[in-house]
Amino acid sequence: MKKNRLTMYIMAAMVLGIIVGYFCNISAPDPKAAKAIAGYFDIVTTVFLRLIKMIIAPLVFGTIVAGIAGTGDSKTIGRIGVRAMGWFLTASVISLLLGMAFVNLFQPGVGTGLPLPAAGATTNLNVAALNFKDFVTNVFPTSFFDAMAKNSILQILVFSVFFGFSIASFKDDTAKTIVAFVQELVHLMLKITDYVMRFAPIGVFAAIASCVTVQGLGVLTTYGKFIGSFYVGLAVLWIVLLAAGYLFLGKSIFTLMRLIREPMMIAFSTASSEAAYPKTMESLERFGVKEKVSGFVLPLGYSFNLDGSMMYQAFAVLFIAQVYNIELSFSKQVTLLLVMMLTSKGIAGVARASLVVVAATLPMFNLPEAGLLLIMGVDQFLDMGRTATNVIGNSIATAVVSHWEGDLGTASEAADEDEYVALLQPSED
Repeated sequence: MKKNRLTMYIMAAMVLGIIVGYFCNISAPDPKAAKAIAGYFDIVTTVFLRLIKMIIAPLVFGTIVAGIAGTGDSKTIGRIGVRAMGWFLTASVISLLLGMAFVNLFQPGVGTGLPLPAAGATTNLNVAALNFKDFVTNVFPTSFFDAMAKNSILQILVFSVFFGFSIASFKDDTAKTIVAFVQELVHLMLKITDYVMRFAPIGVFAAIASCVTVQGLGVLTTYGKFIGSFYVGLAVLWIVLLAAGYLFLGKSIFTLMRLIREPMMIAFSTASSEAAYPKTMESLERFGVKEKVSGFVLPLGYSFNLDGSMMYQAFAVLFIAQVYNIELSFSKQVTLLLVMMLTSKGIAGVARASLVVVAATLPMFNLPEAGLLLIMGVDQFLDMGRTATNVIGNSIATAVVSHWEGDLGTASEAADEDEYVALLQPSED
């Protein structure tokens, strides 16, 4: 399937999903029936996301090992890691500060008139995961197969680094068979990705239809100011990220954005970073990023470089404070953001991770935990935007680190010339 045609199908699926979901919502006699109808759409979405998840672990393992084995230089990998973490830290601070600035500017929680949840209401979120000690220990896998089964990207990364350096330590041809196998594994997983992505429009349609069936479009009016101000903040964050990318990559940053439009749309429509991972890796390869960089930086970014999620956490906490009319001083807001920046690094692999971070942060600053219920109903619409932003942030970070390494090729070198041209030009079909 041609790349630009797949993009068109995904966009059409999103529109169709909204239309079908809206009619299902207004046709359902009550919310319980709407949830039952959405459950059938969820079957399709779940199957598609499972197909994606079956690709991720072997793809992450293969790209990291192939990259390290091909480099064979611990200093190079260490330098890449330091540069990546420097970018991640800077991007996190900027994202949080922008979130704080816009939520204070627009004041979306002031005068909403929303009914406040009961003080003892529960959110059913597991906040015990927010523990620095547990995070550090859980970075290291007890079993490679357990890490693969759970799709724990950070644990897979740790094992793959050891595995890759062990292969590279052999000066003779002792491990040449394994190296060849891993390199072929990467190409095989990318081919499987192409096949799985043929089902993307169906998965996108079902995800959007399910969301709109349950929530309806009326919720967008009720929370319009909150959702609108958040997306304005995301738009500004996109501009900042693009400006930073332009500073190092020049005009080729716009080529990168064209190449990652598919993973962006998949991330937006499914609200799943995992769903976008294989296509993001493939798009970066077409842009000219070598495996030794993309295979290491991108998985690392999935735990440490979630720009959209960082902005959302600032928005959510301060929105709740505004709804409850709780004044937070500037110094307390800065402290709150620093706490979220640290705690969020250990929560990336948890379902609805941003909500978990918010749930754990609220009591630290004497904010009502029940306030989280105010945003859980619209979280899906917000999750879509922040997930797409995470894809943009990680793609730009990976490309810039590759540029710093002096190892960034051109898109025409990384892919067939005709295929690359087809990516940038609209189809005549």
